[in-house]
Amino acid sequence: MAEALTRDLSARLIDKALAAAPLASTTLVVENMHCGGCMRKVEQALCAVDGVAAARANLAAKRVTVSHRSKGAGRTEAFVDALAAAGFKAAELPEEDDSAASNADRDFLRRVGVAGFAAANIMLLSVSVWSGAAGDMERSVQSLFHWLSALIALPTVAYAGRPFFRSAVQALKAGRLNMDVPISLGVTLATAMSLYQTLRGSEQVYFDAAVALLFFLLLGRFLDQRMRTRVAGAAGNLLGLRASTATVLGADGSSERLPARALTPGMRMLVAAGERIAADGRVLEGASEVDESLITGEASPASVSPGRQVFAGTVNLGAPLVVEAIATDQNTLLAEIARLMAAAQQSRGRYVRLADRAASFYAPAVHVLGLATFLGWLVTGHGWEQALTVAIAVLIITCPCALALAVPAVQVAATGRLFGRGVLVKAADGLERLAEADMVVFDKTGTLSLGEPHMLPLAPHDAPLLARAATLASASRHPYARAVVSAARERGLAVFPPVEVAETAGAGLARMTPEGEERLGSGRWCGVSGPAGESATLWYRAPSGKVVPFRFEDRLRPDARDVVQQLRRSGYAVELLSGDRMTAVEAAAKEVGISVWRGRQGPAEKIAHLEGLKADGRKVIMVGDGLNDAPALAAAHASVSPSTAADVSQTAADAIFQGERLGSVVEVLAVAKAARKLALQNFAIAVAYNVMFVPLAVAGLATPLIAAIAMSTSSILVTANAVRLRTARVEL
Repeated sequence: MAEALTRDLSARLIDKALAAAPLASTTLVVENMHCGGCMRKVEQALCAVDGVAAARANLAAKRVTVSHRSKGAGRTEAFVDALAAAGFKAAELPEEDDSAASNADRDFLRRVGVAGFAAANIMLLSVSVWSGAAGDMERSVQSLFHWLSALIALPTVAYAGRPFFRSAVQALKAGRLNMDVPISLGVTLATAMSLYQTLRGSEQVYFDAAVALLFFLLLGRFLDQRMRTRVAGAAGNLLGLRASTATVLGADGSSERLPARALTPGMRMLVAAGERIAADGRVLEGASEVDESLITGEASPASVSPGRQVFAGTVNLGAPLVVEAIATDQNTLLAEIARLMAAAQQSRGRYVRLADRAASFYAPAVHVLGLATFLGWLVTGHGWEQALTVAIAVLIITCPCALALAVPAVQVAATGRLFGRGVLVKAADGLERLAEADMVVFDKTGTLSLGEPHMLPLAPHDAPLLARAATLASASRHPYARAVVSAARERGLAVFPPVEVAETAGAGLARMTPEGEERLGSGRWCGVSGPAGESATLWYRAPSGKVVPFRFEDRLRPDARDVVQQLRRSGYAVELLSGDRMTAVEAAAKEVGISVWRGRQGPAEKIAHLEGLKADGRKVIMVGDGLNDAPALAAAHASVSPSTAADVSQTAADAIFQGERLGSVVEVLAVAKAARKLALQNFAIAVAYNVMFVPLAVAGLATPLIAAIAMSTSSILVTANAVRLRTARVEL
């Protein structure tokens, strides 16, 4: 059964990869996408186009990514036409759109400023009218103040309200409703009613309510947009850290400056001190230190020398380096991280989908309630003016902005915080599942441990032979051979370039010296027979015939024990599940304090064990990195893998952490729990607001001005509550 499960999961992973391979991707900018309901309509419109496999909208960036089965300009036109029919204005994303986004932000800020200035001045006039009404203000003076308010309000509403009016008109043309429809209706009715009352010389006008509503709405939307842009722009900012140009060396020794996009694999780059590396590559010449904190999260610079891999976006801190480009432009690790960030922002979890559905039903209900309120007040004998005023207050106060923002704001803040700490969350539903888990199962090699063999100390009388062995080992890329070279360099020994070294697959290395032949490899290769020959990982035989064993260990991550203890103190059950030898697994389990462990576990056994835990009611997080961990990562309730994991494991994982420290697992669990708590709080705020203020508005106890302030305040409160996650201290 376990083997069948493994085959099934593996087949699904392969089928998924094959199905995705031929798909093309097109990204469109959708200017008038403002809420969860808009996102749903955009995705539905695009998915109805023939050949579209999926569409995923990103509210923060106002973009939608379409996965489809054919390319060409005709496809883009079809997508734009489909969105136009649904009431949305769309265009293909240009390669460089930063200036356009900046101009849009400035335009939005100007509208906020105009609305705020107008609201303050109309409020001053209104206060004068209110105080004068209690005294001896003449009707002519009162009428003058009303006309001054109208002169300020009418152009302000036309200018500052344009984003809402345009969105509402496009939605109505497409035969649908969005949140901007009741907002536009409320503002328009309040302004028109006030103008009518001014013409009649009435004492009651609501220019202050209309303009204040616009100001608070614009302010709330601007703050929310800035918060989202700051976090959602992390992927774009990340790509902005790439070097824009690189110095390329020709075969004749000449050099020229080329744009980073013009680089191709195989080109040699000269990276000066203080310069960013323009592409992923391998060091050919030079030794230096490189700031890799952007990629690994480690604060201390990494030493690099010939043969060492370096990454785009990292900074050369020391001497010049000659680097051979391996991956360029969109194929670099930096670009892949940015794509993962964008994918995380485009995904939506269970809570977000619930809020989207609620908001989509809520908008029609708002209009029904407003109409019912108007008719109810008319039927009960009140004048149409009073009935319309109460209906306007209901339309304003019932706008579902807070409900639609409740979860997306938290989701963006959570993924942004984790990204800043070196954790990439691939999907919002993964964040929700991480918050639900009650058990953590670790793999050993590459997860609890670093997956890099470290040579144990030699006996003093064998140490002189280490330099000779390292010279041989430098001819091989085998992990144990590299560990021998590293051990020699750590001791300050000179490792000379190997000359005429022959490598025999599955056995080892050999070369002839003036003193005779020397070998490095297995015990049998070096002439050691019996159990002793099998006990050492690597052997060296000197020309004199002396044989020296080299033994290795896989070092645990420096904070592995602390992380395990913290998880246990927080109530998580912790197990170790590994395919390694029993003795190695037992030793690692004892060192980190895990009492339940299993060794010699293949993919089938791992899946069977996880299925057993699931049957017992456990919600398990699997933390693993190997190719054989991918089925287990997919089978677990949620999963995490290090950035060094195999590609298929990263595909199956919900979150990927950078660097050597395992503490990122604790961080992602703590943030996931805090995000769930804040999302529920935001739901409670949105529901409490409606329960409290809607009856007051229907009963006529809330004027349009009070309704405007209450509705806008609820949206700002929800966004501010989510922003707390960016800096708040979170604990398991």
